[in-house]
Formats: sequence, structure tokens, C-alpha cells
Amino acid sequence: MWGYPMIILLLGTHVLLTIRLRFPQRYLFKAIRLSFSKDKGVSGEVSQFGALATALAATIGTGNIVGVGTAIALGGPGAVFWCWLTGVLGMATKYSEGLLSVKYRVNSNGRMLGGPMYAIERGLADSSRGVWRYFWKLMAVAFAFFTAVATFGIGSTVQSNTIAMLSYEACGVSPIIVGGIVTILAAFVIMGGVKSIAKCCQILVPFMAGFYILGCLLILFINAPYIWPAVKLIVTLAFDPSAAGGGFVGATIMLTARYGIARGLFSNESGLGSAPIIAASAQTRNPVRQALVSSTGTFWDTVVICAITGITIVSSVLAYPDINMSDGGNLTQMAFSKIPYIGTPLLTFGSLTFAFSTILGWGIYGERGVEFLAQKWIYRKEKNILPQQLDCKLRKVNKIYRIVFLITVYLGAIVSIDFVWNLADIFNALMAIPNLLCLIFLSDVIVKETRKYLWNNNLDEKEE
Repeated sequence: MWGYPMIILLLGTHVLLTIRLRFPQRYLFKAIRLSFSKDKGVSGEVSQFGALATALAATIGTGNIVGVGTAIALGGPGAVFWCWLTGVLGMATKYSEGLLSVKYRVNSNGRMLGGPMYAIERGLADSSRGVWRYFWKLMAVAFAFFTAVATFGIGSTVQSNTIAMLSYEACGVSPIIVGGIVTILAAFVIMGGVKSIAKCCQILVPFMAGFYILGCLLILFINAPYIWPAVKLIVTLAFDPSAAGGGFVGATIMLTARYGIARGLFSNESGLGSAPIIAASAQTRNPVRQALVSSTGTFWDTVVICAITGITIVSSVLAYPDINMSDGGNLTQMAFSKIPYIGTPLLTFGSLTFAFSTILGWGIYGERGVEFLAQKWIYRKEKNILPQQLDCKLRKVNKIYRIVFLITVYLGAIVSIDFVWNLADIFNALMAIPNLLCLIFLSDVIVKETRKYLWNNNLDEKEE
């Protein structure tokens, strides 16, 4: 599912939207400024920064640590360049996802519900006729279903399993105990709903990301003489991988690009359709403001964190030739181990917090997917149900989902889940297909909204 066809579809969408939107990446500093501003007197459940922090909580994960090392081991240092480039282009896709999510969101008794399933249904299905109407309705349901299933993999079991393994290797604590602690901590946050999750993520994400980046910068300080050679090597081998030497893998440019692009796409989730689910809950004056804020998520995740990780690893390999390049899964760990005394504990702490934050972020994604499916089922059974009655039933569904989700968090810590990793990868790819089709077919709407609010300098205007 994550072979060349998916990579071409994702990267092609990135390029298409970048060109059609006249390189929205140039508004990065404006977007960062908006991230820390508050829109008062507007609809929404959480602040713009709260929505961004929750999306980053789900996005910044072990893939930023292990995934970059794997890409380097398999595709060479040049893979870091392609990973970085994918992040730059992916900002346009993340912008577009956030825009559509806010534009087509619905107000359910004060709760703002949105995401690709709503954008597909309201933006495409409701305006189509005949077979196309049924096709888009099917795509909306499919996205919600794939999201719900993927959540129990990448969002709960694999993350708690990672935490349990790290805790056992570092401290010898039983997975049964670790699973119980993680489940209880997650329950305190998740049972409070989207507002509780957003509040926690606003504190956790800056702390954990800053802590990890500080560790990388410390390594780069130690490896200072090798930083510029590492950067030159990354850029050079991106276009001439066969020239690799000094223990680095020699590969073809297609292989290098494939691993770098695939890791970048999987890391920042641009095109996956997950982040816009929480973007729909943001308190924002118009869709473009939140779209700009959402685009910074890809910047922080891939353009900053993945790039720093890549340079850290490559400079460490140049500085310490004894590092085993073939062990991609442990490359970052080997680099951090070169920091006396605190290196390994620092990386372990970063990995633990990354995995826990992913549980929180994906918890809300899965809940929204299940809620969308439940709504369709209830309407099918009770066509004349009142909005208040519907909302009451959906809240009950959400409580049941949260309990089931927390059970899978605990189970993930105490069982072997190699199969679940593969299943999660498959359903993540299946999520992307309906979302990318939605972005392509609604690209005219994205351009129209961007022209109205951004290009015509009406960014402070409130949506009618």
C-alpha cells in the first residue's frame, strides 16, 4: 500500500496544490504568528493553537526518531533531503485539508464536527447526482471506517507497546504495570473529550518536542566539525547516491528518493486526512486562518524535527565510524548514546512522551470517525429523530468508544503486535485515498477560498 503508486499520488497532490495555491509555503511566518493568536467570539471548541498542538501530538511520534534512521539505513543520507522536501511541499496539502475541514464542518449542539468525511459528503456528495452521489457518500463512510480501524492500531496498541518495551528495556518494569499506568493516565485526559485532550497537548507537545530538539542540538554541538560535511553529504547523495562511502549505503536515486519521500509522507501525515479532524474544532474567523495554522504542523514535524534528526544521525556517523549503519532502527539511539550519561535516558524519555502524545491525538480522530458512522446508522434506523435526541445518543457512543479505546491501549502493552503494525500501515494508506480524491476534486473551492481571504487581504474577515 505504501509502494510507488501511493507515493506518486501523495507527492503529486502536494505538487498540484503547491502550484495551484501559488506556493502557500511563503506565508509560513504569518501562519506561525496566527498559531499563537486567539479568535474571540467565533464558533469552535478549542483555540487554534490547541487544535495545532493536538494534531502535532498525533503526528510527532516514534517515526521521527526511528523512521528517519531507517530511511538513512536503506536509502542513504540523501533520503534526508527527500524527506525534508516532502515536508516543504506537504505544507500545501495540510493547508488544503485544514481549509476544507473548517469550511464544511457542522455544529452539533456546540460541538464542531469536521474532517475529510464531512468535506466529501457536504462538498462533493451533496452537489453530485446519480452514481457520483453514491460514490462520494461511499468514500465519506470509507474514510470514517478506515480512520476508526487505524486508530486501534497506530493510535493505541502500537504506541502503548512501544512505551512498554522502552520501559522494560530501560528500567525493567513489567509491561503489565506499565500498561496499567499508561491506560490510567490516558483515561484522565481522553474521557474529558476534545477540550481536555487539547489542553493537555498544549502543555505536552512544546515540552516534549523542545526537549528532544535540545538533545539533538547537544549532539550537534559535540559534532560541530561534522555538521557542514553532513549537510553537504545529504544534498550530494540525494542526487548521486552511488557516490556513498565511509560506511554509508550506496543506492540508486529512485531508491533514495523513495525511502526519503515515504518517510516524510508517513511522518507528517499530510494527505492522510487525520489532522483536519481536529482542525475542524478550532475557534477561527474563517477557513483560511486555520488552514495556515494547520500547515505549520508539517513544518514543525518534518522540515524541523525530521531534518534535525537526519543531520544529527549523519554527523554522528561521520564523527564515530564505529556506528553500525545497517541497523536503521537503532541509528538514533546510537547517536544519542554518544552523549555521556544523559544521552540514552534523554532519548528514552523523548520516545515515551512521543508515543503517549500520539495516543491522545489519535483518540479524538477515532472518536470522530466512529461518531460519523454511528450518525449514519442512527439516521437510517430513526429518520425523524430530533437533533437533541441524536446528540444524546452520539455522546453515549463516544463514551463506549473511549472505554474500548482505553482497553486496546492496555492490551497493546502486554501482547505482541507485529501484525498490528502492518495492519495499521495498510489502513493509514486506505485513509489517504478518499482524502486525496477529495482534495483534488475540491481544489477549485480551495483556490476560491484562498483568493477571497488570503490573496485579497481579508484574513481578518469573519466567515458569513
